[in-house]
Amino acid sequence: MKQNSKMTLPKCLKRLRFVAAATLMCVAQAVFSQNNSAAEYDTPQKGEGLDAFLLRNGRNLNEHKEDFIKLNSNRFGANGALLLGVRYRLPLKVEQVTMPIFGADSVVTVQDHALRGATYYLVSGHGGPDPGAIGEMNGHKLHEDEYAYDIMLRLARNVVAHGGKVHIIIQDPDDGIRSEEYLPCDSHETCMGEPIPLGQLDRLKQRSQAINKLYATERKGYCRSIFMHVDSRSQNKKIDIFFYHYMKSKYGERLARVLHSVLDAKYREHQPSRGFEGTVSERDLYVLKATNPPAVFLELGNIQNWRDQKRFILESNRQAIANWLTEGLITDYENN
Repeated sequence: MKQNSKMTLPKCLKRLRFVAAATLMCVAQAVFSQNNSAAEYDTPQKGEGLDAFLLRNGRNLNEHKEDFIKLNSNRFGANGALLLGVRYRLPLKVEQVTMPIFGADSVVTVQDHALRGATYYLVSGHGGPDPGAIGEMNGHKLHEDEYAYDIMLRLARNVVAHGGKVHIIIQDPDDGIRSEEYLPCDSHETCMGEPIPLGQLDRLKQRSQAINKLYATERKGYCRSIFMHVDSRSQNKKIDIFFYHYMKSKYGERLARVLHSVLDAKYREHQPSRGFEGTVSERDLYVLKATNPPAVFLELGNIQNWRDQKRFILESNRQAIANWLTEGLITDYENN
């Protein structure tokens, strides 16, 4: 797809590091640790000492004993004994999952339960025989499919780190998450292992059907589709990230508006003099109509505009986009 969005993100944002589990086919179901809103508690059994209590709850004495004492200070009897009838908070289980599709960043540490129970179908635009929109900067070609894919992978990693489940629909087993400014183009992308057809309609049908097939087994929970593209307009046209939803999708619209609101707030915080001009609107796009879970379609910027190009070539900016979108996903999930 093509359209415009301007968002030069501040370099000072710290890059978040995440951890996740999945197969090479990228159907990732993370195992989640607790956060403040989803902490684990248990009460000791009669005659049970601290070590036995921790072991029964699957904690490692070397890793978790000190944290347990800190979490439950002033709730012990003489000589540090556990008290019957007291609910003790259990320390975080450090759990890691490996997703080879992420490349060098394949090991993700699950940080909390913020998205536990949520499932996302993540689709980066174009791929395979079609690179999408193409820009040029400093003698380098910028291909839509490569930059949308990198940002999408970063978003997927964030989701898993917050306890969510991701299905990565468009995959490239060779690339992973990359730090370079200029991402080389290839045609290795597949739709969950299947070759991507050249024809546009066939391409859109293939990814929509892949989502619907997965969704048919998961539709009882919170499920959302996210399509990520980069626009192409005249070189002097800078644009902010904007969002489309299907006109009949209440939940798709809600997600689009929440994501827009978070980005607007982030720009006000980090670049108060800049403003944010991204929009939310209805579009009768094939993938928005044909996919069964509520969907939102993102245009990340104008690949022809030099200001927008900085949003894509700088790794810190690509990560910041993923981080801010993740905050929006968490907000929407909590509201639902």
